[in-house]
Amino acid sequence: MFTPKAGFLCALVAAAVTTVKAHYTLPDLIISGSVSSDWEYVRETQNHYTNGPVTDVTSQLIRCYENDTASATSTATVSAGDTVGFQANGDFYHPGYFSAYMSAAGPAADAESASLGQTWFKIWENTPSYTPGVNGQPGTLNFNFEDSNQITFRIPPSLPSGQYLIRGEQIALHVASTYGGAQFYIGCAQLNVENGGNGSPSPLVSFPGGYTGYEPGILIDIWDLPSNYTGYPAPGPAVWNE
Repeated sequence: MFTPKAGFLCALVAAAVTTVKAHYTLPDLIISGSVSSDWEYVRETQNHYTNGPVTDVTSQLIRCYENDTASATSTATVSAGDTVGFQANGDFYHPGYFSAYMSAAGPAADAESASLGQTWFKIWENTPSYTPGVNGQPGTLNFNFEDSNQITFRIPPSLPSGQYLIRGEQIALHVASTYGGAQFYIGCAQLNVENGGNGSPSPLVSFPGGYTGYEPGILIDIWDLPSNYTGYPAPGPAVWNE
């Protein structure tokens, strides 16, 4: 017999399942089209069971969303100029802004102390485009990757050889109209870069520290854009990809 109590419990379970499906992790590194196994080169994140996001940009978790998993993670060897990326454990269900950062990793990519300072530089971003409204109607932002579970990008060809962390990130903006509402989905992979150049990555930021949470690309109501809106401003530093 289906009782009211049983119906309430079913509703809770259904809501929980929907929530988990709406979130995701970034467990797989993509190298020249080949996808690694889960957490082979990506440090296992704290949300590997829940899929839940980071929402506090001042938290230490905003760096790589993991604690003490570096030494248990393998380091992938790639070449400067290679196409790499991340595969999520589900489609990117939420609309948002995507980016990728790298950081020189001393003493090694599998060290817990790697990349704790002002060492991160952005190598790629995918910014939503803006379509202005007509006849007094509000404009709209157009998001990418919603029917995909992969993002890919190029390691800068002039990047010097060495050990690095590479950080993939989506800032989901569906509930970002209040401070702390933006959701950060993050994965950090460990790389050994060969055949590099003599470039000087810049500008450099730290995590936490790269975002305040008040940037207009993070604190934004994408469902009710203001009448004077002109386009999405990407948060964080400018892209370096030489």
